Amino acid sequence: MKTNYELRYAAHPEDARRYDTARLRRDFLIERLFVADEVQMVYSMYDRMVVGGAMPVAEKLPLEAVDPLKAPYFTTRREVGIYNVGGPGVVKVGDEQYELGFKEALYIGRGDREVVFCSKDSALPAKFYFNSCTAHTAYPCLKVTKQDAVVAHMGSLEMSNERNINKMLVNQVLPTCQLQMGMTELAPGSVWNTMPAHTHSRRMEAYFYFELPQDQAVCHFMGEPTETRHLWMRGEQAVLSPEWSIHSAAATHNYTFIWGMGGENLDYGDQDFYDVKDLK
Repeated sequence: MKTNYELRYAAHPEDARRYDTARLRRDFLIERLFVADEVQMVYSMYDRMVVGGAMPVAEKLPLEAVDPLKAPYFTTRREVGIYNVGGPGVVKVGDEQYELGFKEALYIGRGDREVVFCSKDSALPAKFYFNSCTAHTAYPCLKVTKQDAVVAHMGSLEMSNERNINKMLVNQVLPTCQLQMGMTELAPGSVWNTMPAHTHSRRMEAYFYFELPQDQAVCHFMGEPTETRHLWMRGEQAVLSPEWSIHSAAATHNYTFIWGMGGENLDYGDQDFYDVKDLK
């Protein structure tokens, strides 16, 4: 077992305009989240969000306090949101255990205690995708399923964007400090998400795409509304979205994605929209 982490620094939008493909991918794309018996993390300077993945197969994996945290436990000054996108798994939080099935989520509040990831079947390992933000107080841990979610049905098949937005780890469902997470499922035949495009200057975001066949790809659009760029991504990859950037995608197949936000505002509707005709 081992924990791998890297730092990602924030970019000025005028600088990002000049990035080539390799630089865009290096700064914003997270290509490897799930490695057998390893924990992968990216510590981002965008609102100090940590984006990571854990895939326990033969071992139990602790969520370790990596050096940038300067803390005895990962959750000493942090809250964590976890989604299981693999086989049945268990997350141990101190003396408590939470069983997570496919697409089930867990909120972990701030506190000095160990967090451990486990799979129930090594032949069908769990895949735990997580986001973490700094926390000013301790809220209770809570498992959340799609049945608990606030669901918004949006779009249409005619516009190629029929989808269900499952708001799960959000302040309408449970208290959090700043972390907000949900899961958007696109209907068969639909490929577009988050249109019309928008920004929210008081929050950054991370997108994690999955349920995409191995031979298919998703094209994630980012950048300032009048200076857009794109990143071609595969399933089970994530991308960081700065507060100044749009975040939208179209793919060669329908898919599901998990969105996570951190920042000073918990209002899901705090967005500045841009007409499709105005994007450049």
